[in-house]
Amino acid sequence: MTSDRPASPRIVRLTGPIFSPGSHEVEQIASRGWSLATVAGTSPDEIIPHVAEADIVSVVGTYIPATVIDAMTRVRAIARLGAGTDRIDVAHATSRGIVVMNTPYFCVEEQADHTMAMILSLARKLPLAQRAMEAGEYAKARAASATNPRMSRTTLGLVGFGRSAVHTARRARGFGMRVLATRRNMSAPTEEADAIGVVMTDLDTILRESDFISLHLPLTRGSRHMIDAAALARMKPSAYLINTSRGALVDELALVKALHDGQIAGAGLDTFAIIEVLDASGPPDAHPLMHMDNVLLSPHVAAGSDRSGMDSVDAGIENIEAVMGGFWPFPEHRVNPEVVPRVLLIDREA
Repeated sequence: MTSDRPASPRIVRLTGPIFSPGSHEVEQIASRGWSLATVAGTSPDEIIPHVAEADIVSVVGTYIPATVIDAMTRVRAIARLGAGTDRIDVAHATSRGIVVMNTPYFCVEEQADHTMAMILSLARKLPLAQRAMEAGEYAKARAASATNPRMSRTTLGLVGFGRSAVHTARRARGFGMRVLATRRNMSAPTEEADAIGVVMTDLDTILRESDFISLHLPLTRGSRHMIDAAALARMKPSAYLINTSRGALVDELALVKALHDGQIAGAGLDTFAIIEVLDASGPPDAHPLMHMDNVLLSPHVAAGSDRSGMDSVDAGIENIEAVMGGFWPFPEHRVNPEVVPRVLLIDREA
């Protein structure tokens, strides 16, 4: 390993079709004297010529497969401006000594707000009411409202109990909801859950007892399609599924069948596997769940606010600054802490 530090680090920013750097990001990079090059192309052939001489590759939504990583001959780190890293071949980056880092907490409040908005909208049957108003079918909405659940008598089940789930739990408790949660490490301390009034339990209990089930976990090999036909069959017929995390956590074709068969009451989805919502635009009927009265869809906007984008940039810049200064990013920002980095890094606490 070497310890050379270039005077002017070269940042290559993969922008894709819709994620060009905003003024705040450009200003932050310029103020540090770093060189910034943007790449709008998304195919490996379009990306590879630009990354060989980069010190850092920064990305929001572009796929970074093994062929692109192999071309990163001097890259120290891949900086994901966001939380999920399922579009990056992290294992291959690790084998090449490239640190992968993310900004996991930039939108936890926004995701919690969006989750609660979907829960309340579905509980109050607002999608149905909107369509009834537009069609002049007022009696239909009034009749449906007679089956709306009283929120203080409902149970919310959280699958995953990271920051966004904790914020969601606090909001749900404010509505008087009973809150259950499960997570991968069930032996972890429960002080935070206990303080909020969240009961930690297993996934099967959450599926059986919850009126609303909300997903709050990353997409991995182990979590892909964790909500499949069998899981949906264990849910209450009156229950709703909420997904603001990653689309492929849910077997969407199984969800379509469950909804059409009346096996569950409805769903709120902000992320998808069937359609690519990060494209600039898409056909209006791209998903088989379109136009259903018991389904609420949004195009991966749960993270959006007037603050979250700036927070993501600030955390990403901090990560880059750490690596270029010879330091590890903060532990919670290390996606592959097991990597042996190309350039010696030390902990800032050391």
